[in-house]
Amino acid sequence: MMKSLISFLRVVLLDMECWCRVSTTRDRKTIESRIEKEGLSFLTITLPQFAADLERSLSDSWMSDDLCTSFRKDKDGFPRLFGGFLREIFDSNKCLRDDACVICIANLRQFCLMWAKIKIPCTPPRVEAALKRYISCEKEMESPPEISQDQRFEFSRIARLLFAEWFTRVDGDIYYGEILPQHGPGTTEDRTIGNAKYAVYKWTRRLEAVFPYREYLYPNDLAAYYDETSVHLFEPGAEPPVRVITVPKTQKTPRIIAIEPVHMQYVQQGILESMVRNLQDTKLERFLGWFDQEPNKLLARRGSYDGSYATLDLSDASDRVSYEHVRLLLASHPSLREGVDACRSQKARVGEEVIPLSKFASMGSALCFPIESCVFLTLVFLGIQNELRHSLTEREIYSFLGQVRVYGDDIIVPVNFTRSVIEALESFGLVVNRRKSFWGGSSAIYSDSNIGTFRESCGGDYFGGHDVSVVKIRELFPTKRTDAREIISTFSLRNQLYKSGFWKSTEYLDNLLEGLNIPTPTVAEDSPGLGRHSFVGLLSCDGYDEHLQLPLVKAMVVDAPLPVNEIDGYPALTKCLLSLERRGDGMPSHLADHLVRSGRPSSVGIKKRWVHSG
Repeated sequence: MMKSLISFLRVVLLDMECWCRVSTTRDRKTIESRIEKEGLSFLTITLPQFAADLERSLSDSWMSDDLCTSFRKDKDGFPRLFGGFLREIFDSNKCLRDDACVICIANLRQFCLMWAKIKIPCTPPRVEAALKRYISCEKEMESPPEISQDQRFEFSRIARLLFAEWFTRVDGDIYYGEILPQHGPGTTEDRTIGNAKYAVYKWTRRLEAVFPYREYLYPNDLAAYYDETSVHLFEPGAEPPVRVITVPKTQKTPRIIAIEPVHMQYVQQGILESMVRNLQDTKLERFLGWFDQEPNKLLARRGSYDGSYATLDLSDASDRVSYEHVRLLLASHPSLREGVDACRSQKARVGEEVIPLSKFASMGSALCFPIESCVFLTLVFLGIQNELRHSLTEREIYSFLGQVRVYGDDIIVPVNFTRSVIEALESFGLVVNRRKSFWGGSSAIYSDSNIGTFRESCGGDYFGGHDVSVVKIRELFPTKRTDAREIISTFSLRNQLYKSGFWKSTEYLDNLLEGLNIPTPTVAEDSPGLGRHSFVGLLSCDGYDEHLQLPLVKAMVVDAPLPVNEIDGYPALTKCLLSLERRGDGMPSHLADHLVRSGRPSSVGIKKRWVHSG
């Protein structure tokens, strides 16, 4: 594994030489020496920190002495590693050059960050530390910062100005029983998957008060109404907790998510569907994003060009949104507040310990992302109001359309409101991650001078208006033909690097795949076959489809069948009726065998077959 990564990084360094005309010989020797001493963590942890320090320097317009401390420095204070590249970006005083080389910036970030998200499990101590942090954060939430009565009033007032019309529609759906619940494809707290969720008759007294199980668990059939012995109603103190687990994120720290009970997730998905449906075609869509990241990226790009926008990132965002925040947010919409409260889990199991939850919800709840976005947007305008020193009107709020954008914890605001917005967020107990937030100027937030030109939001990275986003390795390289996930990931990596102009790296991956006797035909981007993409436009052709008049090629395709998970009777009828109602056109939205197969694929494979190459 390590040998193949080292061989590959050597080729990536050669690509960097070609692009930047800067020698990487000494850099390669330093990197290999550090890997020999520190192992893979040098690539997955240390180099990404180097990139973070570079980004901080770009935003601050100079390289501080307290950055890159894990690297030896030269006489001018530059890190010896990649010193040749850094001198193309900063002058001898370590200030950002007026003619800073964008290509050097893009290549440095590409090399340092491409290893950060390889799916390798964290060490047990790092996993344990992440779980302890989760518990520690929850304990902090038990003693939140004091919020004055004036702050509470203004928070609720701004929330009404922003969301009154939208929340009223969702409130009405709950009040009139028009919520359409649904089960997602993932697992649940009791490890129920796929269609089996429709055969689980569990409910809570809290849910029953707002969403009677006779209306939401069963189809519209009188025989089912009297079959009450199959429903297990949890009393408030006996409700199952969410199950907190870790999933791979980076080797530095795992991602922590909470898996919800099946009945909670069922109703959460229904409220989410109402929120999404009622948000469509409203002006509010230009402030909030849940599915489309492009508006955030466009604003971040413009901010990197003229310094007009700041990009803010929050630490432990979902874990620091308290239920008190949500109560204030929904204060004027009682049915919505009661519905959200009824499907909110109140306890979490972390290992063998069960703890009460003061937070609204952890990642894993269907309502976590949209509700936290609403809280953040409200606080953004509370900060803007504090800066303007007068109460905002609805007209003033909507004058910021196209200037304020919230996508989860990725927040974009006009740069002149940065200080007040950060203060508003932190006064409500949230924590702004200054390492990943960029507003330009010096490291002092109150300075308006020396505006920097780096911005990042929703995976888009920009310097001076130029896209300097990176391609990341997601899986280790395959060593045999049966390494399906690794082969699929390598094809994706190969094509992304090809588009980025890393020709030697692309050739290395082509040879790697061919060495495993994997066919590598040239195919179009929309071809179902795994293959090489090309700017030239000449596609491989091993045959011809006479009916569709399209070239055919033998290629590997992804084989990920859904697991067998058959249901019939009332569960099957419930699923079909909910599907018909959700579509509204009388046609089921599922595959023909959706009552037999469902859930997420339990395994992923590849197989060779004839496919259209373009």
